[in-house]
Amino acid sequence: MNRRRFLGQSVAALLTTPVAMPVGGEAEVQTGTTQRSEPIRGAVVDNARSRSVKLFLCGDVMTGRGIDQILPHPSEPHLYERYVRSASQYVALAEAKTGPLERPVGFGYVWGDALGIFERERPDARIINLETAVTTSEDAWPAKGIHYRMHPANVPCLVAAQIDCCTLANNHVLDWGYHGLSETLTTLRNAGISTAGAGINADAAAAPAIIDARDRLRVLVFALGTASAGVPREWAATAVRAGVRFLDELSERTVEAVARQVKATKRAGDIAVAAIHWGANWGYEVTRTEREFAHMLIDRANIDVVLGHSSHHPKGIEVYRDHLVLYGCGDFLNDYEGIGGYESFRADLAVAYFASLDSRTGQLTRLALAPTQIRRFRVNHASAADARWLEQTLTREGKRFGTRVTPESDMLILQWSSH
Repeated sequence: MNRRRFLGQSVAALLTTPVAMPVGGEAEVQTGTTQRSEPIRGAVVDNARSRSVKLFLCGDVMTGRGIDQILPHPSEPHLYERYVRSASQYVALAEAKTGPLERPVGFGYVWGDALGIFERERPDARIINLETAVTTSEDAWPAKGIHYRMHPANVPCLVAAQIDCCTLANNHVLDWGYHGLSETLTTLRNAGISTAGAGINADAAAAPAIIDARDRLRVLVFALGTASAGVPREWAATAVRAGVRFLDELSERTVEAVARQVKATKRAGDIAVAAIHWGANWGYEVTRTEREFAHMLIDRANIDVVLGHSSHHPKGIEVYRDHLVLYGCGDFLNDYEGIGGYESFRADLAVAYFASLDSRTGQLTRLALAPTQIRRFRVNHASAADARWLEQTLTREGKRFGTRVTPESDMLILQWSSH
């Protein structure tokens, strides 16, 4: 049993029982002629178990600010936003929309129905983009509009979901300065959670998280951040300064640098994931440059899965040469409930992605998506109508990539054309 699994079981025995509450751009199109049949898309059969690995993937997880305030150990609530000066105001906005929230809630509360989905799907590795600092630091980054932090004593909320890896190459990990980054790295490490994309220097920020999944299967996670997602260039780690793994450009030269890092670590049977924080918060556009870069990572850097995030809503999905490309996963958990604007994108709706891969080739054999809704600061099953909305949206946006999703029980299953 790896350390994270041990900690997860230990914390589960100690967690406070959650309070019962009512839950109430343009891109080129690739075409193909052969549609995958249900057995190929669908099942990883028993005799293939030894060569299959299943990943839980999602977009941004924001456990700071309002969510931190309802957990057992809330941070000091003061903020430096233009219109909001206290994190408690985000709690008030949510309560105004869906009713009073108990405080404190148990550590597992925020994951809600996701915990049952995890138990059923039993992924071999669980990877999130943690878009908050985990710190008590008061070194708020100057002139930055939004600062996310979660108190380190609330890190059991991540352990409760048995998270294996937090990617940190995003635009909030340094919200509370270099001390805040250092405390974030230490807190996660002490909780048995691996990190990628940030570190004490450039080499540490570029190093992958290595997840020992099972049966000698390893998952390598490389995390990278871009200016298009709001990551400040001055946050780039250097030989003598802590920071994030920052991409100056999406170019062949950058791919070559990633390829060298992958080659230095990846061995036969490993799965390599490139988690990229890129693109705007709103909109379904996938630029030609982003698409070409994703393809080059697969073709030249031996990356098996491209995991894109930053958009507050899910974007179209591509399967390129039978390798998964998620251009934007959407927010899996945030404190936006009650905030107006951009309602047409339905940022309250999210997806838990369960990708089954052949460990020998890294090729996707099945992608199952669990439709969810963020409500009352927790992950809930999406209603049938909301799941249908996600199905239609992902099918519409996937058309340019030759993908669509179809319902199967309470999940959505990706279908794609072989190239």
